[in-house]
Amino acid sequence: MNEANDLAGAVASEPADEAAPGKGRPEAVPPDDRPGAGRRAARGREGTAPPLRHRIITVSLLTVAAIYFLTPVYWLVVSSTKSSSDLFGTFGFWFHDPHPLDYLHRVLTYDDGIYVRWFANSLMYAGVGALAATLLAAAAGYALAKFRFPGREGIFNVILAGVLIPGTALALPLYLLFSEIGLANTYWAVLIPSIVSPFGVYLCRIYAAAAVPDSLLEAARIDGAGEARIFSTLGLRLMTPALVTVFLFQFVHIWNNFFLPLVMLSDSDLYPIQLGLTSWQGYADRQPELYQYTVGGAFLSVLPLMVLMGVLQRYWRTGLTEGSVKA
Repeated sequence: MNEANDLAGAVASEPADEAAPGKGRPEAVPPDDRPGAGRRAARGREGTAPPLRHRIITVSLLTVAAIYFLTPVYWLVVSSTKSSSDLFGTFGFWFHDPHPLDYLHRVLTYDDGIYVRWFANSLMYAGVGALAATLLAAAAGYALAKFRFPGREGIFNVILAGVLIPGTALALPLYLLFSEIGLANTYWAVLIPSIVSPFGVYLCRIYAAAAVPDSLLEAARIDGAGEARIFSTLGLRLMTPALVTVFLFQFVHIWNNFFLPLVMLSDSDLYPIQLGLTSWQGYADRQPELYQYTVGGAFLSVLPLMVLMGVLQRYWRTGLTEGSVKA
């Protein structure tokens, strides 16, 4: 009897021992900690990647586009190291007896340094004009996106119509207008038209509507902030990617603008780079060295755009408002 009781007690205590931690059957392992889970997850991520042929096609197209856009810049770099005779007598895509510093020095000192003055004019036209156009577009786009007032959509439609009008069609009417008020052949004749950017207003309105939450503005108003302070401290910061885009587009547009200065200006001291280089090219038949000066000046005119793009591209960030508004 005693042996039977002992056997029954051992059988009854067996399940309890198996259920105890660290004894008998092992604990359940979380799915993410199981052996091979990382490899399976990696294979799952690889399965969502685009096929290899699609990546090859994409890289090939981007390479062709890069070559297409960088080839003229490479030609400028090579040609700026050559004399006028070597420009026409040697292979255009390779160096021949290069003297870059000597030739660029001649460009900067020709005609009492007129190129330096043109360069400063272009910086002033493009820098001041692009900055003013960006601020004006930001204020107009923010107002159209965040305030309701009579005629809002009508004003926006007129601005959209302004995007469709080419700048060359407005050059002659602008010249007649500025001549009447005595501003033709002055810096203002190029600056004032440059601060108006219908595309910038359109872009800022679209971006402000998407990137500036109404709840964040209401919270600022509840805290007692005025509309001007809200726009300067919240609106401008949240719209930074759009503002950088508008500034770059407007800067490049003004920098490369040729027709408006051609119509407005008659004094060579007021010329921007593009108009000044064209005037050099017009006299190159009688002064062949101007061919080399024109190429060297064109190379120098590209450098500010390259620097500006490299400096400002880091501001093209999205998602600046993540976490700023509680869901």
